[in-house]
Amino acid sequence: MSTQTWFITGASSGLGASVANAALRAGHRVAATARDKVRLEKLTEAHPDAVLPLSMDLTKPSEIKAAITAAEKWHGGIDVLVNNAALGYLAAIEEGEEQNIRTLFDTNVFGVASTIRAVLPGMRARASGTIINVSSLNGVVSMPALGYYSASKHALEGLTEALSQEVAPLGIKVLSIQPGGFRTGIVERNLRSPKIDAYDPTAHAVMGMLLNDKDGVYAPGDPDRMAEILVNLVKSGGTLVKSGDMPQRLSMGADSWGAITAKLDERRAEYEQWKDLSHSTYFA
Repeated sequence: MSTQTWFITGASSGLGASVANAALRAGHRVAATARDKVRLEKLTEAHPDAVLPLSMDLTKPSEIKAAITAAEKWHGGIDVLVNNAALGYLAAIEEGEEQNIRTLFDTNVFGVASTIRAVLPGMRARASGTIINVSSLNGVVSMPALGYYSASKHALEGLTEALSQEVAPLGIKVLSIQPGGFRTGIVERNLRSPKIDAYDPTAHAVMGMLLNDKDGVYAPGDPDRMAEILVNLVKSGGTLVKSGDMPQRLSMGADSWGAITAKLDERRAEYEQWKDLSHSTYFA
């Protein structure tokens, strides 16, 4: 496959940095974004001819448009968009603070949607392209303390599913990846709010589990290995999977696969249990 231009958000750390390095090792170019491109200096210095560092804040549509325009002018278009940048938020629902909630959704949902809208005209014109949205197992499975984060990733899952159907006839592929626990540092960067003691047994217990996981028990995933899978999956056109085509969604990690499939089984059983009541709502 010829050299591609990858546009990766949040490329200064975590999974974004891993994907950037994996794409560069594969011989591709990377338009890398961070809220301050100074954080991309090491990547740029290591690959001066293959990296375009860009400052981009996902909460500012004007910066998104400017970054996409610069990347498209760089080498004639964006072949792969990786929507990686995201915020986490540890809080019980009642503990949620208005500004934190809005910042979370502005970053994880509205910023991603703005980036997709900005990149699609170029991909449509070339009748090709791949969009990878980094979701989470929490985009399917929610739990105490992660309600707002889960809600943002549920929204991303809904957006991705519709997008995939809309652009498939246009030659554009869309993939949602659903990582479990990976050592990307996102837990340490989570937004937090003042605690209400009533949630000690539920939300705060989960927070403690995540924040005190010094040995990585709940984060066994290697972001570099996930990045290699993504780059190879795009390179192969999907032939790494048995169906011979890129999946619409892909769980990453045994913890993610187990939690998601168990949740789907649980939901199916609940729907079946209440099937007769569900069917009783039509006019007699």
